[in-house]
Order: sequence, then C-alpha cells, then structure tokens
Amino acid sequence: MQSIKPLVLACALAAGAPVMAAAPNPLSVHVLDLQSGQPTAGIRVRLEQRAGEQWRELAAGVTNEQGRIPALYPEGKTVAPGPYRIVFETGEHYARKGQPTFFPRIPVEFTMDAATVHYHVPLLLSPFGYSTYRGN
Repeated sequence: MQSIKPLVLACALAAGAPVMAAAPNPLSVHVLDLQSGQPTAGIRVRLEQRAGEQWRELAAGVTNEQGRIPALYPEGKTVAPGPYRIVFETGEHYARKGQPTFFPRIPVEFTMDAATVHYHVPLLLSPFGYSTYRGN
C-alpha cells in the first residue's frame, strides 16, 4: 500500500500551497590547512554563548574528514541574539603532527542576530597564523 504522505505533498505542491521544510542548523564551521590546502579533520571545537561576563558552553564537536562540523548549534534550540564564541583547539592537531604552533587555541567571537540566517565560520589555519570570516 502506498504511503499517504507523498500523495498529500504532491497535492499540496500542485495546489501551490507552501510546504515547510525542517529548519537547517544555523551554524557550521570549516577548518582548512593553508600549508597543504587540505581540510583539517580532528579539530575539537566548542560553541560558547556569553552570559554576562562569563562564557557558557552550548555545544562541542570534532571536524570531520572534510574539516567540517555542519551542525554546531544545539539541535532544536532557537538562536538567541547576542555574542557567541567558537573555540578551535588547534594545539592538539599540531601536537599530533609533531609540529610547533604559535596558537594552541583560537577563539573566534561573533554576534548572531537572527534565528532565520545561517552562520558559517571558516578557519584558514597555519602553524603561525590564521584567518577567519563569515562564510555562507
């Protein structure tokens, strides 16, 4: 027996009714190694939110083989406008490689101001420097 959900969806689309998709996670990160031009897997990353003068951890993850964490914001939680910080634990990565680094930890502070916008924070990494920007 055929499921009714595809039939209902087809009828709604044919009638021009708006169909709501699940909201994507509002925050992703990507770490790229500037020396090799390759993604950087295995970087521990924390998302923190400012609460007064303190930072409160909201979520954590580890970059995948593509150097990405595609969904860093806590699932099911609405973005509260305000200051946030992503902390990239880069020292561990360089220690595994047996390579020195000047930046063992890279905190990136930014402001999220809307729940309907996607924020993407890439980190371009080398042992003695880094760059970041708001991506899409």
